[in-house]
Amino acid sequence: MKHTALPRRTFLRGLGTLMALPALEAMVPAASAAAAKALPRRTAFVYVPNGMNMAHWWPETVGRGYELSKTLQPLASHRDDFSVMSGLAQVSGRGGPDGPGDHARANATWLTGVRARKTAGADIQVGVSIDQVLAERVGNQTRIDSLELGCDKARSAGACDSGYSCAYQFNLAWKGPATPMPPEANPKQVFERLFGNGTSNEETAARQKREQYNKSILDFVLEDANSLKRQLGATDRRKLDEYMTAVRELEERIAQAEKFKMQNVAPVLRKDFLPQDYSYEQHIRMMYDLMALAFQTDSTRIASFLVAHDGSNRSYPFIGVPDGHHDLSHHGGDAGKLEKIAKINAFHITQFSYFLDKLKAVKEGNGTLLDNCAVVFGSGLADGNRHAHHDLPILLAGRGGGTIKSGQSLEFKQETPLCNLFVSLAERMGAKVDAFGDSTGRLDAIGQTTESGPRQLKLDSGGEWKKQS
Repeated sequence: MKHTALPRRTFLRGLGTLMALPALEAMVPAASAAAAKALPRRTAFVYVPNGMNMAHWWPETVGRGYELSKTLQPLASHRDDFSVMSGLAQVSGRGGPDGPGDHARANATWLTGVRARKTAGADIQVGVSIDQVLAERVGNQTRIDSLELGCDKARSAGACDSGYSCAYQFNLAWKGPATPMPPEANPKQVFERLFGNGTSNEETAARQKREQYNKSILDFVLEDANSLKRQLGATDRRKLDEYMTAVRELEERIAQAEKFKMQNVAPVLRKDFLPQDYSYEQHIRMMYDLMALAFQTDSTRIASFLVAHDGSNRSYPFIGVPDGHHDLSHHGGDAGKLEKIAKINAFHITQFSYFLDKLKAVKEGNGTLLDNCAVVFGSGLADGNRHAHHDLPILLAGRGGGTIKSGQSLEFKQETPLCNLFVSLAERMGAKVDAFGDSTGRLDAIGQTTESGPRQLKLDSGGEWKKQS
């Protein structure tokens, strides 16, 4: 039976619904080399707050043969899918004449490499973030230029950290020096954005109808889906079923969060209710699921996820840490506090591993969706007690469409700008930039295999790298 060739931009349509499809064999050229070249590359940036217990973060050796550190153990199943990087810095986050405010600067500089103007007023000023540079260059190839996600309620005004505007502390993405891109923290709103058709009146009517009759978004596209299946081969039919099942499962989890809100939250508080108010882990995972679906359907190729703003004092009683995270980060060398920080770090690494699981489970061409991604995970601080903006904890996951050699521990010269990594990733995204932020060059090592061996530096008891004596 001859099956119909489909364009990559194929959608299932229904009332208020425009459901993008994952990459199917019917969409890809037959020749494998051409198929691999045709697959899009995606880039994501994931931020976690308050630095790490660095002594439990760093591997002791470099190259492919390194051993996972204690904090990185939850990523064991992805040992070959990511690399650990040491030596990278965002020096614009340091205090200098501006004094305190390291948490606001950590957020503001992480993706910009530009020093934020110290102000709590409307005259905010920082740089354009690298995700928005990419969105400007390649965002027109997808339905959504870029996706900004978070787990905190957005704040773009007011005074926060030591005289800095809350805009600095609660945003990662900056479209312009004074224009933050607030992250969306409500999974329901993100879901509607991904699967709505862009016509607000029709989307509202469809949403109300679904809620009134307890219907799924899939019910609105079922006729279109069944028609499409008749044109597909067995492999593509299976992929379509798997995709629709994943969408339905996520939709049900979001609906459950809404049901909880209606039953357990006072009406006056419902507007600002987020899933984190009863399960932080569920909230994080729903956002990771949404980001994975956005990449899978090529709805966007650029995303950022502010898991929590720097300076967050959230407690983690569900993992045995009832203390505030920010309070703990000022550990003063206390062993008990450092152990609790390590637990929080491991929690966030576990959630990141879940995201990589999702990306790796999606078959794309001769590989997986993860193979066609470059995902930067990390923080704008290293040791929170020192407010250190050097030796940042940075992971790079995915293979960037074959342009990145993963599975390594990479050691760069101390104070190497983190922006050098961003310049290198932009080139791999097909959005070459000569310079960005405080960059001084490129990190060619991310595309090369590094031999195993000892580090040039020695780790001290506080998690700082010192020259070998």
